[in-house]
Amino acid sequence: MTHLLCKTGDIEDPGSKSFEVKINRKTQSIFVVHKNGEFFAYYNHCPHTGASLEWQEDQFLDLDKELIQCATHDALFMIDSGECIAGPCVGEALRSLPVSVVGDEVHLDI
Repeated sequence: MTHLLCKTGDIEDPGSKSFEVKINRKTQSIFVVHKNGEFFAYYNHCPHTGASLEWQEDQFLDLDKELIQCATHDALFMIDSGECIAGPCVGEALRSLPVSVVGDEVHLDI
């Protein structure tokens, strides 16, 4: 089953956007990162504390837009894998979600 999240042009490259989606009948906070023409989706929960990651609405990336940055403890995560490379949860990773691009639409594949 797929869920339409947005149009590809709705997220800058590089950029990010948050969504509330129903997964297994439960509303979940997720976010999508657009980087170098690719899209990556993750649950919006830091593996260290479970806190939401964004600094402000739809802002999940560091100032250089090279890494995902947790607003709570500044942990840094790789955009393509969700792996934590700096901060209190090094070696852990964000929980990823499968996404696909169909035409000009970004879909969550669950």
